[in-house]
Parts: sequence; structure tokens; C-alpha cells
Amino acid sequence: MPAPKPAVKKPAAKAKDVPPKPGPAEEAASSPPPSEPPPEDQSPTAEEPTGIFLKKPETVSVEAGKDVVITAKVNGKELPGKPVIKWFKGKWLELGSKSGARFSFKENHDEQKNVYMVELHIGKVVVGDRGDYRCEVKAKDACDSCSFSIDVEVPSQDSGNILESFKRSGEGKPEDAGELDFSGLLKKREVVEEKKKKKKDDDDLGLPPEIWELLKGAKKSEYERIAFQYGITDLRGMLKRLKKAKVEVKKSAAFTKKLDPAYQVDKGNKIKLVVEISDPDLPLKWYKNGQEIKPSSKYVFENVGKKRILTINKCTLADDAAYEVAVKDEKCLTELFVKEPPVLIVTPLEDQQVFVGDRVEMVVEVSEEGAQLMWMKDGVEMTKEDSYKAHYRFKKDGKKHLLIFSEVTLEDRGRYMVMTNGGQCEADLIVEEKQLEVLQDIADLTVKASEQAVFTCEVSDEKVTGKWYKNGVEVRPSKRISITHKGRIHKLVINDVRPEDEGDYTFVPDGFALTLSAKLNFLEIKIDYVPKQEPPKIHLDCSGKTSENTIVVVAGNKLRLDVAITGEPPPTVTWLKGDQVFSNTEGRTRLEQRPDNSSFVIEGAERADEAKYTIKVTNPLGEDVASIFVKVVDVPDPPEAVRITSVGEDWAILVWEPPKYDGGQPVTGYLMERKKKGSHRWMKLNFEVFTETTYEATKMIEGVLYEMRVFAVNAIGVSQPSMNTKPFMPIAPTSEPLHLTVEDVTDTTTTLKWRPPNRIGAGGIDGYIVEYCLEDSEDWVAANTEPVERCGFTVKDLPTGARLLFRIVAVNIAGRSEPATLVQPVTIREIAEQPKIRLPRHLRQTYIRRVGEPINLVIPFQGKPRPQVTWTKGGASLDTSHIHIRTSDLDTVFFIRQAARSDSGEYELSVQIENMKDTATIRIRVVEKAGPAVNVMVKEVWGSNALVEWQAPKDNGNSEVTGYLVQKADKKTMEWFTVYEHNRPTQCTVSDLIIGNEYYFRVFSENICGLSDSPGVSKNTAKILKTAITFKPLEFQAHDFRSAPQFLTPLLDRVVVAGYSAALFCAVRGHPKPKVIWMKNKMEIHEDPKFIMTNQQGILTLSIRRPSPFDGGTYTCRAVNELGEALAECKLEVRVPQ
Repeated sequence: MPAPKPAVKKPAAKAKDVPPKPGPAEEAASSPPPSEPPPEDQSPTAEEPTGIFLKKPETVSVEAGKDVVITAKVNGKELPGKPVIKWFKGKWLELGSKSGARFSFKENHDEQKNVYMVELHIGKVVVGDRGDYRCEVKAKDACDSCSFSIDVEVPSQDSGNILESFKRSGEGKPEDAGELDFSGLLKKREVVEEKKKKKKDDDDLGLPPEIWELLKGAKKSEYERIAFQYGITDLRGMLKRLKKAKVEVKKSAAFTKKLDPAYQVDKGNKIKLVVEISDPDLPLKWYKNGQEIKPSSKYVFENVGKKRILTINKCTLADDAAYEVAVKDEKCLTELFVKEPPVLIVTPLEDQQVFVGDRVEMVVEVSEEGAQLMWMKDGVEMTKEDSYKAHYRFKKDGKKHLLIFSEVTLEDRGRYMVMTNGGQCEADLIVEEKQLEVLQDIADLTVKASEQAVFTCEVSDEKVTGKWYKNGVEVRPSKRISITHKGRIHKLVINDVRPEDEGDYTFVPDGFALTLSAKLNFLEIKIDYVPKQEPPKIHLDCSGKTSENTIVVVAGNKLRLDVAITGEPPPTVTWLKGDQVFSNTEGRTRLEQRPDNSSFVIEGAERADEAKYTIKVTNPLGEDVASIFVKVVDVPDPPEAVRITSVGEDWAILVWEPPKYDGGQPVTGYLMERKKKGSHRWMKLNFEVFTETTYEATKMIEGVLYEMRVFAVNAIGVSQPSMNTKPFMPIAPTSEPLHLTVEDVTDTTTTLKWRPPNRIGAGGIDGYIVEYCLEDSEDWVAANTEPVERCGFTVKDLPTGARLLFRIVAVNIAGRSEPATLVQPVTIREIAEQPKIRLPRHLRQTYIRRVGEPINLVIPFQGKPRPQVTWTKGGASLDTSHIHIRTSDLDTVFFIRQAARSDSGEYELSVQIENMKDTATIRIRVVEKAGPAVNVMVKEVWGSNALVEWQAPKDNGNSEVTGYLVQKADKKTMEWFTVYEHNRPTQCTVSDLIIGNEYYFRVFSENICGLSDSPGVSKNTAKILKTAITFKPLEFQAHDFRSAPQFLTPLLDRVVVAGYSAALFCAVRGHPKPKVIWMKNKMEIHEDPKFIMTNQQGILTLSIRRPSPFDGGTYTCRAVNELGEALAECKLEVRVPQ
């Protein structure tokens, strides 16, 4: 887009209710006030557009509490479509409907001048509204913006002349008499100072206190959301106020860690809300929008220590709510935001070409069911409120969204777009007026008296009706005349033709400016006296041996040649096609003979039927010959060699060759169609025939594959379509690369870097070409033959001292972009830079590695030209056979494949350029495991305790010993058990030893590498001796546990069903164990297989297998021992089921 011209400044903004305060001299002047600008037609720039902005918004100063209006005018002639105009505060904060009620926007369009007038209204301006603003205009690829600022002035409280505050001490004296009294001035200034102090304290940017309280309790990450929600535009002032405010955080008695102010989760995922309470025994409840949450598969409660966790599984939009957790009287609030996944477009819209009145369905399929999307027509949103006026409706069918027009009109044509939060697609809807095509015209008829006349025509639309007229008078059906309409064919049949039926007949379709006409000729036969001898005669309009009559017939139509013949005796008829005699009487081409005429009939004429036909009649009196030339005309063949020669951002050049066969009629022009690849909907590109063989197709979408085809047109009709072109994609070169800068310069090289273009397009970007030339030359030389993909390149082999210009060109399949050129030439000369070692942070302290591990240190440095790098250890050079040094232009590498203890020490690194030098010291310590502890001894044993002492290892592994591991082992088993870990002293007391056992002890040393490989074992043992124990039994009298039998649980009466097993239970106690006897009806039950008797710990059971009515009766259980006996009885009733 070309850069907009600078607009002439005109008054663009004015503050309401703030009249200017002119001085006395200004009031006397006759200059018009600023509130009444001169008419636009008198402005010298009113009729000369200056870029997109005809009138730019200007900087304005307004008093706090007043209203302000910012105006701008946009030139619609410079824009490809309707613009989208946005207002911004600063660089990023967009002002919209959510910015607050104080901000309102207005937009008008003057269609005659094609000028857009926009206004920004800010009501009751506050101090927080001061700052920079920006107005941005976008329309497809065109974009422009204009900046301005608003300054808010606070009215002064001490206006007026300060001398007015002075007054004289005397009353009734002249003004210059008496002493000056300063008391009034001091009191007034005191009040003013108090007001200023109060105002300074109350400078809250015009926001209510509850918003400040909300900001004090919110996280810093929430400031932006709260400012946008409550219309706060001065974020810098808000942050300064919050920084000064002292927020006293009240410590909660119930919560040690509260919920975050807000949580966010993607739809379908799970989230955990975690709170930590001070007392794990306190009752806790969760609430959602004030309703208590119960545990379920959706909501899972967890208790981990003092943490209480609420897990919400498979979050949906219904879970987007306010959550609350309550412990006693304290509550903790949070808000959960459920973010919907991006809605992708699976099946985009397709271009459609329809006629007025047709039903149209525009279908798009997205990736999510129930997704929200926006329909737009020509950049304007389509809503349900407008659908009742525009006669369209929206429909959702799962993932498919439909825009339905029941009866489409010309106003509905345009470009439709569907936008989601994950993409967009667009398509064109072309609406045409219905055009009726005549497939078969009415033919002139010549009939004889009493014969039938049939007029037939065929049109393209089956629904079209029409009327028949004779000489301008409508024909009505009667007994002789019938009118029929079947599908696309209309017929008028006249039976028993009479002389008055002769005339001009016309068919007029209803609703179309079209007429089909034909003539009915009545053939009147006169009977004259004919002598018996008459030579043969052929009755044609053009007859004779030297005359020819040409008849033109459309391919596919029927041709019937009726030739009247006279002669006596009746002549013999012969037909010839060219030089060949034609005699077929059946088939598509045939002869029909009658006494007074001969007919040649062709059903469905073809190109092969085009020839010269001759009829010859002979009788004894002579012969007659007539010739007829039949010309068959047809639609032309399809055009050939259809191809695309070039493409652009939204256009393509289509080229083709004329058809080989024009159908017998000259080709009058061509029709072109296009479609998206994979689609079956073809869209016409022209409605009037196009006479050239090269066509530029426009209004295509960049990045979409298209196919095209061409039709040839002559007077007969439209040919079959040509072969489709190969799929092609409209693409354009990218815009120029951005921010081209020089990163480094040497005596022969220059390193450049840049950023990708703003607009890349569907063609992508293959890489960049770097070019350079001398300062006063135009011969650009390419520095790289192949495009480089990264946004940086080093141009080599440049002449030292030359002044060169550089430029970058982006390349893609569509070609080269506009170049990005450096403004100033670059002098190819090395720039000296002081050497500096950039020592990594981990090398600023001692670098520790283990024996055998590699040491690989990369130390970057800077300096130009390339500095000299030197490594030393203790002032001596390094052993290059063991230590490897590799140095590049930017860093040096210190490498040891396997470190040894001898590699420990301080290494000096120096980087020097001439007399400039920088040094650094690297301390390396190589460590290994320490040796075992020495002189492990058991120093003392008392009771079940032993004191073990040892000495530090002789070799600490070049690292401090951090502790010892002490183990013990019984002399009998020699199984070792750990008794102390990380013991720092060189002694320990081992307790809880088993009396009578003898123990060995061993000690492992521990340092940064771990435990030593071998332990130090004690030279002596610790023997735990047994002490003498004398047992003195106590004198006591044994308790007598004997008791007589006693039933703890008696037998209970039972009623059982015959055939089902039953059991009787009771419990008895007695010592010695009593003998148990079961009896039925006072008779002892012996070894009867029907009864099973068990005794388990005094629980007595009598099981009866499948009892019958005979098993009923009184059952007795008797328990007997040496101290007595006990009885238990019950009744058993066995019932037979009915």
C-alpha cells in the first residue's frame, strides 16, 4: 500500500462546554471563534484527498469534568471495501463497548462523496484519560493509523490577583491609607493548602473506592483484566497509586493458604482447586454459585494433610462460575474461567451461482458441536435480528452451520464470510436474473385443407407458461384448436385447417420479453383438366437443371423435404446424395413416396448428412431434375489448449485456442467458468460473450486452488466445455522485509539481520536474496545464489574501505518482493572492540568434577579484531597432550577427556588485543571417594551399650568428609546392620544391644562422592554380659474353675417348611466339659443319618436334613457333668406347603 500523503491540519477535535478565554485585545479582534470552523468547501484541501485520512484527529486540551469529542474523516475512495475503524489508548488498549459508559463512538458514511466521518465521545473527562491515543483504519490489505493526545487540565483553586487578598487595617480610610493586613491571605492560603492536600489524597483517577479495594486484593496478573472490565485507561497512574497504597493483609484464622483469585482451564480438561486450612479437624464445605457441591464422579474431594482439594473433571461451559469454600465463619472466593478450544473450519464455504427466487443453502462444517461463529456479508455482521427483514435464517445441524435463503434476491449477492476463534473462510454468492433459452423455435408450416397443423416450441424452464396469438389476437382452445404444455414443450394443434386459419402465430412466455413467431400457409389445391399425356415436372421454388436450393438445418432437428411431382403417365422418381443413388425407405434417413409427391426425411440431422441432394423424375415424355443443398449447422467444438499463463494475488490470466470446427457458423465469442478444486459448483465469469482468446479472471481468494474451463458460442448455441485447466493458486509476492540493520562489520565481511515481512500470503516464503552495490552505482550484485531461509546473513569477500549499500529481497513462488534497503551506506572496515571475558556464572566459584569424568568448559569472550587467547596453570603452560584447548572468534573451549586429581588447581585465562588485555581465574577441583576410617576401636561397654571411636581417613578424596556410616554385626551370624548414617563426630554410642551377644563394628567414610569403597573394622569386640537372676515363686491359692452345666442360650420354638433343611441352636457352659444328649419326644437320638449334632466351643447345633411332618415334636438337649445336669426344650412344627 502506498504511504499516505501528509494531510493538512484542520480543527479535528473540540472540548464541549470549554469556551476559550481570550484577552481584552483578542476580544476586540474580529477573528472567528474556534468553535465555528470555516466551511469545508472553502478549505483549500477540501477537494484534494491526502491519503486515507481526509481529516486527522488532533491533539486537544480539556478541563477535568468536561466532555470532549474527537473527529476524523476517512477517504473511502482509497479503500478497497468498507473500513473497520478502531480507537486505541496508548499502543495496545483498544477502546470499545466494554471500556465504560463514558466512551461512545459514532460513524457516518456520505455515499455521494464516499467519505466516512467518525467521532470519539468521552464524557466527564478525568485525569486518568490524559495520554496518547491512536485511530486505526483497516480495509482488507489497506491500513493506516494516526496518533493524537488528550491533555486534561485541573482547574486552579486560587485564581485571581493575589493583591486582592491584601486589605488595610483602617476602616473608612482611603485605599492607600492604613497598614496591610495579611491575615486574610494567610487563612485563604491555609484553606487552599488543605484543599490541595485533600485533593492529592483523593486523586483516585475518578474511580470508586470499591474498585481500589478489588485491585488491592488482586494479583498483578489480574490488573489488566480488572482495568478493562471497569474502563480504566490510565494503567500507569493506577499502578503508581497501588504502589503507594499500604495494603494491610489480614491474617486468616482458618486458612493458611487461600484460593487464587481466578483459575482458567480448557474445555474438556480437569482442574484442581487447592486450599490449606490451619486445623485439619475443621469442617469444610464447597459452594458453586451459592449452591453446596456434593461429592460425585464430576466433583471429587481429597484431603491431604491440611490441604483440601476439589477436583472438577471434564470441565464444560456450565462449570464457568464462582466457587466458594467455607470454614466456620470464614470464606474464600475464586472464579473459574472455562476456555473453549479453538473452533477450526473443516469444510469451508463454496461459491454458488443461482437465479432469483431459488433456494440457497450456504453450509460450513466446524470441528466442535455447538460452536459459536459469526456470519458476515461484505464485511458486515449478519444477526438474527436482521434476518426477519432480509428473509434469511440460521440453522445448526451438529457440526454443520447453515445460512438459508428461501427465495434469494439480487440484494443477497455478495461475499459471505464465516469467522470462528480458530479460522475463517469466505465464498461468493452470485445471483442472476432468470434468462429463458429457446431450445426449439416455431417453424413455418404449409398445410392443405382438412389437414392438421402443429406448432411446437421448447424452452429451458419447465415452469414457464405462455399464451398463443394469431395476428396479435389471443388464441383460445376450441373443438378444432388445442393448446398443451408438457414439461418444456408447448404445442398449438389446429385440426381440419381452413383458409381462415392462415396467418402469423406467436408464442409469448409469461414474464419474459421474448416472442416466438411462425407463419401458417394454407395450400389451396385447384383441380384443372389435365390431358393424359404430360411430361414430368418437379414443383420447387428453385427448380431446373442449373438451379440449387440451400436448406439450413440445425444438428439434431428433423428435416422433411416434400417435393410435388406431376406428369402423365406417373413419372419414376430417383434421389441421389452427391453421385450415389439413395433408395432407403426405412431408417433415420429414408424416402417416402406418394402419388403426387416424393419426400426425403432425415430424423436427427448430423454433420454427415450435409451434401447435395438431387431428385430426378422421368416418364416416356421426358425428365426433370432439381438439386437441393442441405447444410447442417451445429454448436462449435470446445476451445483447445486452455491454460493459465500467469497469476497474482487475486487474479489469473486465462488463454485458449479457437475450436477446430465452428459448427458451420462463425464463433461469436466465449463463456468462462471457474470452480474451487474438489468442488462441483462452477461459477460463471462473464454473462456477455467474450470475443478475445485471453481473459483476466479476478476476485479470487489467495491460497485457494482453482480450475477453469471455456465454452465456445455461435449462432446455434454453446459448445461442450473445454478440458479443465491444471489446478492453479492465486498468489502474490510478499511485502518487503522489515528492520534491516547491520549487526557486524569487518575488513572483508558485513553481517546483516532483518525481520520477516508483515504480509507473507499463501505462497509462503522460500528465502531471502541479499544484494549490494557501491554508493554511487545502480549495479546491484547478489551476495547469495540460493535463497537463505534465516533472517541473517554474512556477506563475504567485500573490498576493504568501500562504501556499500545493501538491500534484502524476499522470494517465493510468485517472485521477488519489494526490496528493503539500508538508508545509509556501510563502510567496510574493522571496528576495534576492547577484549572482555564473559565468564559463566557457574565458573565464578570452584568447579568440582569427579575422577574419570570429562571436563568441558566453554567460555565466551568478545573483542575485535580476533584477540589472542592464552591458558596457564600456576604461571606455566598447559600439557597439551592431556588438556585440549580449542579457540574460535567468540569463545574458547577447555577440554579434559578423563579428569585426574592432578588436574585440580587454578587456571588463568587471558584475552589480549595489542596492549588491551582481560584475565579470568578458573578454580577446578577433581574429587573421588575418601579412604576408610582408621583405628576403629570399642572403647567402653556398659549394660546394653557400647562406645565406638575411630580416626579420620588418611585420604579424604580431595573433598571434605561430610560424615560416617556405622554398622554392627553379631559375631555368630556376621550380618551387618546400620546403626548410624551421616554421623559427623569420630565416635558414637551404640545402644539396644542384645545381652549375651558379642558384636563387631565397621565404619564407612562419606564425602561429596559418596561412601568409601571399604570400611574400617573394629579390632576388638563388644561383649554384652548376662546378669544373675534369682526366681522366687509367689505363694497363692489356685482358683477352682469347675461349674455345673448351664444353658446360656435356650432352644427356641421353630416352624419350618417340609423338604427344606432346618437347624436347632443353643449354647451351654460347664467345666469339666459336659456330655451332650439330644432327645426327640423324650427319646434319645442315636446315630441317625437324618440328624447331625455338633459342638463348637459350647455352641450346640442339631441339623435336620429335609424334615417331614413326622419329624415334628418336642426336642430336648441335655448337658451332664460330674457337678450336675441341665435341660433345654423346644417345639418343632413342620408344615407342608399348599
